[in-house]
Amino acid sequence: MSKQFAVIGHPIEQSRSPELHHAFAQKTGIDLHYSKRLAPLDGFEANIKAFFAQGGSGMNVTVPFKEQAFAQCHVLTERAKIAKAVNTLWMQDGKLHGDNTDGQGLVDAIQALNWNLDNTAILIIGAGGATRGVVYPLVQAGVKNIVIANRTLARAEQLVADLKDAVPQATLAAVSLEHLSGEFDLVINATSASLSGDALVLPETLQFKYAYEMAYGKPSSFLDQAKARGIPTSEGYGMLVGQAIESFSIWNGIKPSLKDFL
Repeated sequence: MSKQFAVIGHPIEQSRSPELHHAFAQKTGIDLHYSKRLAPLDGFEANIKAFFAQGGSGMNVTVPFKEQAFAQCHVLTERAKIAKAVNTLWMQDGKLHGDNTDGQGLVDAIQALNWNLDNTAILIIGAGGATRGVVYPLVQAGVKNIVIANRTLARAEQLVADLKDAVPQATLAAVSLEHLSGEFDLVINATSASLSGDALVLPETLQFKYAYEMAYGKPSSFLDQAKARGIPTSEGYGMLVGQAIESFSIWNGIKPSLKDFL
């Protein structure tokens, strides 16, 4: 009997998780079946309970349920506690466990590009849940300075206040989007600007060596501007694969190589 896994969200048809996990399974010789589950907006809790009651082994959680998943867990990893969101669920000793693999997925994707993170300064554009989930893993990977930029400065300042105790070995700061400037090793776009088509304007006073767009498969004015300057860029497909590999390794105890799937 193959192990049962699923991804839950609303909407869900766009998810590429099944194809990724089936590819990892083929590579590692693990017998599993991975499906998509569309949950009604008010039906998340009932859906996950039913899945695990029927013998499900593990579940990924996507938009808009990551905060609800966090609230349902009995046991949380350190990075899930800091992210306040969960994308990976499993049952152990009758308790629902939760982790957030997004940040580690980003770190692994950046390292697969051979972009150095150790002792670096990073600018993250956006102060939403995506940013909250990646600060801790980036610092664990050696990043020393992180500036969070947001249209509403107060939101970036609040995020810095929330996270600074979790990463005492790094410096966190907030800035408004109008005041973007300075020198950074890497700029990460964690806003939905590429998804909504809004143009992010990167001023000439902002200097950086690499550009990473968390979204993928969509036009990105952020990446276009970086490319126009001759800066190496990447979109977020590697992060998607990286977070999936991290979930797979939690559930199955074996970690496929990210570079095999890029």
